[in-house]
This record gives sequence, C-alpha cells and structure tokens, in this order.
Amino acid sequence: MKILIAEDEPISRRLLEAFLCDWGYQVQVTMDGSEAWDEIQKPEAPSLVISDWIMPNMDGLELCGNIRKMERSGYTYFIILTTKGRKEDIINGLEAGADDFLIKPFDKEELKCRIRIGERIIKLEQRILKLAATDVLTGILNRRAFMERMDQEINRSCREKTPLSFIMSDIDHFKDVNDRHGHQAGDMVLQKFVEQLISASRLYDLVGRYGGEEFTICLPGTDASQTRLIAERMRKSVENMKIMLPDGSQAIQITASFGTASLLHETEEGVDSLIKRADDALYKAKNEGRNRVCTAG
Repeated sequence: MKILIAEDEPISRRLLEAFLCDWGYQVQVTMDGSEAWDEIQKPEAPSLVISDWIMPNMDGLELCGNIRKMERSGYTYFIILTTKGRKEDIINGLEAGADDFLIKPFDKEELKCRIRIGERIIKLEQRILKLAATDVLTGILNRRAFMERMDQEINRSCREKTPLSFIMSDIDHFKDVNDRHGHQAGDMVLQKFVEQLISASRLYDLVGRYGGEEFTICLPGTDASQTRLIAERMRKSVENMKIMLPDGSQAIQITASFGTASLLHETEEGVDSLIKRADDALYKAKNEGRNRVCTAG
C-alpha cells in the first residue's frame, strides 16, 4: 500500500519515512500541505495520508478538508500528527474529516497500529466496492459498473481521438437450456460462456453482464474491422465449447450471436447511441439465423 507523508519538520519526516519503508509500505514524501494536495489529486494517489497539523502554505486541517470535498472512487484515510492534545483540538480535527490522531512525539509501535487500522478500513472498502461492481454469478462487471467504466472510456476516446468499439452478445436459445436441463446447468453455461469472452479479450478490455444472457464488451483502441475479427473469434470459441452438465450425464453445446459497433467521432456519439447500434446489429444477427456476427453500419 502507498502512504503519503505531509510533514514540514525534517527529523519527523525522515523518521516517518524510515519506519514506513521498514514496514514494507510504498512512501511518497511531501514537505507541506500544498505539495501534498497536488499529489493527492493525481490518478494513482495514495489512499492513506499522514499529515502534520501545522505546516506552511496549507495546514493539515485544510488539506484534510480539501480531500473530503474531492470526488474520488475510493476513500482516503487521514491521520493527523500534532502537538495539540486538547479535547477541542481533537473535535476540530474530527470535524475537518480526520480519521485518527497521533500526538507528537509519536511512539513507533502506536504509529504502526494506527496505520494498520487505516489499512484494514481501506481494504474493507475496496472489497465492498468490488462486490458492488461485480456480477455475483460470473465475476465480471455488472451493468451499472460497466456503464460507468464505458462512459469513461468513451470520454477518453473522444478526447484523444482514438478508436473504440463495442460488442453486444446474446446466448442463442438460452431459455431452452434452463427448460431442458435446469437453472443450475443454465448458471454453468453462463459462467463458461463468460470464460470464452474473457479468453478472447485483452486485459484492458471491459467485459460486463448487461442482463440475463446478454453480455457486453468494450474495446478501447480497436476499430471496426478488428472488432469484427475479435467477435468472430469469440463466436467460434463458444460454438466449439462442450459444457458437461453438473450431474456428468452429458455435455451440451451452445452458440451465441454478436452485434458490433464502433464509436463515431464525427457525430460526437455518446454511450446510448453506441449501445443501440450494437444492439440493432445483434438483433439483425438473431433474425438472420443466429450464431453469427453482424456489424452496425
């Protein structure tokens, strides 16, 4: 875990850095609140901050207050170092948004314990956020999380003028699987299907469950012709897959249909329009006999 130190006093700053490095943490050091504030606004900023209260340019309480006003996906745990130990000082710090206090001169073992508390809270929040963004059955992004990430990718694509494409896929006749073999078999089919989508995707592609047996893939930096090849590779891998039923009695095979669309930069296309074009292409694939890839015009 990465920890940000904001401390203007040289001896205290060196002690903090030495202790944290000895305990295996990545350490980023700043010498006042203003410098720390610049660092905390960066994309890969630390999730835990140890800050002195009294510093030039921006003090610890102002730094903490600014962090609490930020819109960040994850929580920033904030520990204040201070010589102030009065009850009213502690209340002021808590009201500013601090999570914990450590009175100078601090004890090494107490510091370690308080950091471990912050680390546990950060990891717990990360697990909760992951669960909130994950489809329980398949382990991929759920619809809400996928749409949020895709919107970010579209904004980036428009800003950098790079290609971006989208695939919508639907398992053919999935209701028949549930009706003939039961929902346990249906769940297994969904899981195995997702494994094929992931195996044909790159690490930075987004794979999500749109709903039911419909799945979506966002492919940054990929044009229309490349996307069609990827979708065709997915289609073939699904067609060739044999799925053994839970009771081991037989193996079943499935097919899937795919619709693809690529972002239209010239019309400043948004996420809803891109999805609709891919969905229309998927509908066309279904109407033309299923188990095929169709591309939006």
